Amino acid sequence: MGLSSAPYAHAFGWERMRRTPAAAWHPERPLLVVTGEDGLLQWTTDGVRALDGAPDTASYRGLAFSPDGQTLWGSPSCRVEGEDWESSDALHLASGGLGAGPRWDTGVAEHPGGGLVATLASDQGATHCLFARVDQGPASARMRVLNRALILDCDGYGTPLFSADGRHMAIRGNAYDHSVGIFEFPSLRRVLATTLGEPCPGYPYPQEWLDQLKTWSRHNIAFGSRPGVLWIGTPAGALVEVDIATRQSVEHAVLSGSGTSALAATATGALLMAGSAGELVLLSEPAATTRSYAVHRDVARAAAHEFMRTATQVPDGDAKPDTHLVVTDGTRVWDADALATVNETDATDPTWLRIQAAVNNAR
Repeated sequence: MGLSSAPYAHAFGWERMRRTPAAAWHPERPLLVVTGEDGLLQWTTDGVRALDGAPDTASYRGLAFSPDGQTLWGSPSCRVEGEDWESSDALHLASGGLGAGPRWDTGVAEHPGGGLVATLASDQGATHCLFARVDQGPASARMRVLNRALILDCDGYGTPLFSADGRHMAIRGNAYDHSVGIFEFPSLRRVLATTLGEPCPGYPYPQEWLDQLKTWSRHNIAFGSRPGVLWIGTPAGALVEVDIATRQSVEHAVLSGSGTSALAATATGALLMAGSAGELVLLSEPAATTRSYAVHRDVARAAAHEFMRTATQVPDGDAKPDTHLVVTDGTRVWDADALATVNETDATDPTWLRIQAAVNNAR
């Protein structure tokens, strides 16, 4: 296959993450780029070989193609020794030029309205979901980070997902709870938050809770062709249909005798479900309830335009980009000055806010 990574089937937690290769499909061509212990490789119909123009030192934990497919984004940077996680790389495929990009560490999701992407910049105390305008053209496509951001408790989240009409975004996480959060877009208002299975009991973790973490897949949510519905795969092999507006759910039996190992949507909105026993099932939603993709596209474009209209660009190369962010947890909003003066919290506040208040008081 062209990779010599050691097997990681029984690895768990950080050890499994460290040994799992990162991969990215080209948005238009039959091209898969993979980074692992052998460096950066491209898989095509002609075979496996090194990626043209890639630095010999390139070994990324995250990969993504720009929406136009002309640039490969890699994180952390291989250009900056010692501070690699503070920036990323942008490799222009045609010229082989290597440019700088902002800090990100967890996937890149393109908004269906175009010109806008979402990614995560994680920290143990808090994770920022960043949004960036994307310049496209003959030069290397760059992420221009905008000042409106989500702030999420803890770390360990998955790549954000957008609904087909771009009006909702779902985020799966985190390192301690099997949580799912759904946010309106472009308002970023949180409309649904739930925990799959038992919530984190706190340290020391009981064995039954650790076993639950291994049972629930971290890749078990997807938006299909109906934008107001989120689908969730369960360890029992069922597919749960969640209506975002009504918060009602319906369970559909799909797999028998195995759990969900992954769930995704195809480009046309069909659902692709993988089972732990090796099954692969392609599912379609009822056609009577599916709006045309032309309608979805128009709605999505309006949502993306509205978000970019209400946000400003964070200065490129700023040593402290977080100081420019206006963040929300989906309920409240803080700018940098407001966060610097927080000194009172209670047990219902998120962990990151309580830590911020403790730091402020210590100062």
